[in-house]
Amino acid sequence: MINNLSHRLVKALMLMCWLSCSFVSAQQKLPPRLKAIRPMPIIQSIPEYHSIGQPILFSVKLPASFKRTLPNIIDGAQNLRAFFDKLRDKQQPIRIVHIGDSHVRGYAFPLTIRHHFERDFGHEATYPDTITYTTPVGLARETGLPGVVYHAIGINGATCSNFANVLQVQEIANLKPDLLILSFGTNESGRGFQSAAHQQRLAHFISMLQNSCPGVNILFTTPPGSYLRRSKRVNPYTALVAKSINDFAQSNDMATWNLYRIMGGNQQACNNWSAGAYMRPDHIHYTVEGYQLQGNLLYEALIKAYNDYVAN
Repeated sequence: MINNLSHRLVKALMLMCWLSCSFVSAQQKLPPRLKAIRPMPIIQSIPEYHSIGQPILFSVKLPASFKRTLPNIIDGAQNLRAFFDKLRDKQQPIRIVHIGDSHVRGYAFPLTIRHHFERDFGHEATYPDTITYTTPVGLARETGLPGVVYHAIGINGATCSNFANVLQVQEIANLKPDLLILSFGTNESGRGFQSAAHQQRLAHFISMLQNSCPGVNILFTTPPGSYLRRSKRVNPYTALVAKSINDFAQSNDMATWNLYRIMGGNQQACNNWSAGAYMRPDHIHYTVEGYQLQGNLLYEALIKAYNDYVAN
């Protein structure tokens, strides 16, 4: 009886093994688990961290199709000296908070700048998390070590007024920024735009930020340019918004990176982006390559200003 029982057990085990093997062979093989990697920027500079007080080598070569561009500089860059002081010394975490609309929410634009800063000034201040469009927020996790901490907060369809509330400003203040980069303007660029009303809204928002983040340096960026919806006509309001941002910054001793003017303004900016296939079909947003190029250009402008600061 014991032998019969043992025999039945052996047969049962063999049957279970056969069924298990058949089930596995009938399934598709699971793909290997890929290691998360950060996207590489399209422009590279020196691989080592620079020495304190030394200039950084970085330049961007524009596509040959780009016409009538102007020098890539930051207006009022002297107003970023407090930020450059900390960047030069590298004795603590240096925090940059980049806020804006869908151009920031897509993350390709701010992440490109972040990678450059981390490479040249130190990545030890943050954990190597991967951020993609599906990531809810583009906030970096700090380690407490010296280096650059680059946060990105973007809201699709946002204007500066969407951030001018106690909760949003407190969220920004909690990050303790040394530099605030404000990238708005695309959603303000519509019919009925009035510079005086726009500057009042900017003044209200900036007042809230300065009260909550005393001593912070602020850098405005202008929208890159867009076409009117369902049209091949360049949006003429972009130039008005860019001028309004630049005028406000100048009158309040702040810095501006006027991307619209640098890329050729009304005459050429949109044509340059679209001819290079850097715009998406809606002619408002940009491809990943377009945003990476914009990120490279902003970093180049910042490094030019930083090198001037170091030299003087």
